[in-house]
Amino acid sequence: MRVQVGVSSLHAEANPHYGTGKGATIYRFTSDQFSPFYTKVINTNARDAVHVIDGLLHHETELNIEEHYTDTADDTDQVFGLSHLLGFRFAPRLRDLADAKLYTIQKPSDFPELENILRVRINTRIIRENFDDVLRLAHSIREGKVSGSLIMGKLGSYARQNKLATALRERGLQDQLQRASALNILITAISVWNTVYLTEATKLLNEKGNLREDLLKSISPLGWEHINFLGEYTFDTKKIADLHSLRPLIQ
Repeated sequence: MRVQVGVSSLHAEANPHYGTGKGATIYRFTSDQFSPFYTKVINTNARDAVHVIDGLLHHETELNIEEHYTDTADDTDQVFGLSHLLGFRFAPRLRDLADAKLYTIQKPSDFPELENILRVRINTRIIRENFDDVLRLAHSIREGKVSGSLIMGKLGSYARQNKLATALRERGLQDQLQRASALNILITAISVWNTVYLTEATKLLNEKGNLREDLLKSISPLGWEHINFLGEYTFDTKKIADLHSLRPLIQ
């Protein structure tokens, strides 16, 4: 999610792809339960891939992440390798697969159905010579000694941030993080609201004999067409509704 930032601050830059003005990107990780479990404000021009490992390791929830899906922008060879070493299955949606470089340890001819897209043999000698260093790197990232995004950025030759400038702009970053956290609360609230009422709607359809169970697997609680995003939200803890005081369904 890209948000406009009207002041000079960390991560706020212009990107012609998103129109005029400066902005930052909120990179949000969502579980298969439709709940956001990690959020990070990143530079709007940075590739998402360098931040994948951070969310998988440092989400601080009880979720046991085994598999991670992204779009093509999050795909790099380094993320594939590091994810495997850290015990995650990395499964990006690859665009233009025919133009991608796919690797194999064996000869491409050993896989006749894939031979046309297997373009590079893996150099096992380089792996053996550097394996100890790679393991030390993976261990340092897992233990939090260094962030995955920092290492991925260095490996990808990203420009180095000036430390003084980063320190001076830190207030702007905190504002962005607070905004991202507030959005997380709203997304979670919408997901819970939709889940509760979808459950009630399912019960009603089932009672009327109109429920198509084959469609349930395609339903997501993340729809927002019926949500008013304008104005202010107020939450009164003294007026908390329970499951016995829901609004009537629109039939």
